[in-house]
Amino acid sequence: MRKNDPIRGSKHQAARLNRSRRQQRQRVINAFIFAGVVLLVATLLIYPTVQRSFANVGEIVQVTPDPRPMADFNAMGDPNAPVKMEEFSDFQCPYCKRFSDQTQKLIVEQYVATGKVYFVYIPYGPSGRFLGPESRDASMAAFCAGDQGMFWEYHDIIFANHTGENVGDYTEKRLEAFAEMLGLNMDEFRACTRGNQHEQLLQAGIDQGLAAGVGGTPSFLINGKLIEGAQPYSVFQQEIEAALQAANSN
Repeated sequence: MRKNDPIRGSKHQAARLNRSRRQQRQRVINAFIFAGVVLLVATLLIYPTVQRSFANVGEIVQVTPDPRPMADFNAMGDPNAPVKMEEFSDFQCPYCKRFSDQTQKLIVEQYVATGKVYFVYIPYGPSGRFLGPESRDASMAAFCAGDQGMFWEYHDIIFANHTGENVGDYTEKRLEAFAEMLGLNMDEFRACTRGNQHEQLLQAGIDQGLAAGVGGTPSFLINGKLIEGAQPYSVFQQEIEAALQAANSN
């Protein structure tokens, strides 16, 4: 038999080549398996944290804020207008939301934008209790947004996300999420809310309401005259027109 058999050499070479290919395929398969295991472990570790984060925030309703003429912190309109209208409100109060969603817009269009009414929003709860801690926290957050010129924008997103009383609508995480959606400086916002920087302003509004005999929310002072409840627009129109007439006759 010949020592250098070309057929036998070719078979050995082919076998080595096939074995090398099988080993390479196995290495690729092993690499994919390893990567899959790593991804699965990472998902199992990270998902609960992400899930808790989203559970704490929940779905947030985004809104396009209504325009507020001459907005200045928690007020809007001409400070020298003949009629001053003050709203005593609670962000968890469903009737306050109704007024905000419906009647306030008409008052802004017909009287604030025309220079006849100067409008001020005052967070209110008799004895400072509001309807619960979420009311106070939302009010503080709105004032802190006001420091960055976004009180009314924040006011609108708060009411847009109202679903009930003390149900978690205004947790710290959600209030911060509202601020992020509005593009606020979050370091300043957190320092303000967590430091209770507007505690005195909140208390001043409560004291003012108590002195004026304000009970529940919403309540309103129109040139000092108390009107209680989310009345239809026609009631406010009548009172504003009467106040305008009285102011013009003086």
